[in-house]
Amino acid sequence: MENLRASRLVSTGQVHGDQVCRISTLPTAGENELNGYDGLITDITGIFLLIQQADCQAVLLFDPQKRVIANIHVGWRGSVIEIIAKTIETMETYYQTNPADLRAGISPSLGPCCAEFVNFRQELPKSFYKYQVRENYFDFPAISRDQLRSCGVKSANIELSNICTRCDSGWFSYRRNKDTGRFCSVIGLQ
Repeated sequence: MENLRASRLVSTGQVHGDQVCRISTLPTAGENELNGYDGLITDITGIFLLIQQADCQAVLLFDPQKRVIANIHVGWRGSVIEIIAKTIETMETYYQTNPADLRAGISPSLGPCCAEFVNFRQELPKSFYKYQVRENYFDFPAISRDQLRSCGVKSANIELSNICTRCDSGWFSYRRNKDTGRFCSVIGLQ
């Protein structure tokens, strides 16, 4: 935390849901881990938001006009239930964020080369079928990019890492190892 110059590093026990936590006060030392959220938002300087991953995406958002940040855990279930849109709506409601001002980054995650969903007809909505790159394989970073754009984020303000966690052994991957650790994505205001 010293290298980040962070007052608090806040994480969450992620559940592949669509609940978003708005952190509006500086947490006490015992409140650094929240439970049941997959999206974190704050405008407090010194709070850094941490999302853990092993194949899922972290979508990091920064509103430079209102000085608000968000970090979103986006697995395939989060994509289906549109946690990105729910997080941006929360930023609009509480901070008057204009989505056109947002800067977005999509972390390393399972790439279209390895995102196999053999039960996609039961798991994914038909609107996702256009992201199928070959039989049973889907491009989830592209889904997140397009969900950001449909919320009003400008294409020029979206960065994709284009790193597949299963292919690149420098990252943890549940799909590759079946039993794995986690890496994290962190965003904060200084």
